[in-house]
Amino acid sequence: MRYLLALIAGGLFGAGLLISGMTDTTKVQGWLDIFGNWDPTLAFVMGGAIIPMAIAWQLTRVRTPLVGGSFPNPADPKLGRNLIVGSIMFGMGWGLVGLCPGPTIASIGFGGWQNIMFVIAMTVGMALAPYFGRALDARLGAR
Repeated sequence: MRYLLALIAGGLFGAGLLISGMTDTTKVQGWLDIFGNWDPTLAFVMGGAIIPMAIAWQLTRVRTPLVGGSFPNPADPKLGRNLIVGSIMFGMGWGLVGLCPGPTIASIGFGGWQNIMFVIAMTVGMALAPYFGRALDARLGAR
């Protein structure tokens, strides 16, 4: 049952990304081009995701998951070097190529070799990130 619900949720998420245009790199880059040909439609997509999620977070305080277990505790809101560096790198990649991990995976079936290369590069980056993080901590001193 758990896997079926995960499949349905993932399918709905991917369909939402496709319908909203998030899999179109030109739409994403148009959102980021605030001094050029700016496309504000992505703000509605973000609002359409943030508002229901904020409500869902409130509901998880008093409910339990349908398939058992418990909801994870909220993440620590501490602003640190890892969050700042990661956010900058994510934003730079998003702006340069117009791809985000979720929409890219959703569009990999029809997106061609560019999406496949992006997923491979993203996977390699995720695999190497802990090593670079430890090296950076050793060099700058863990904080």
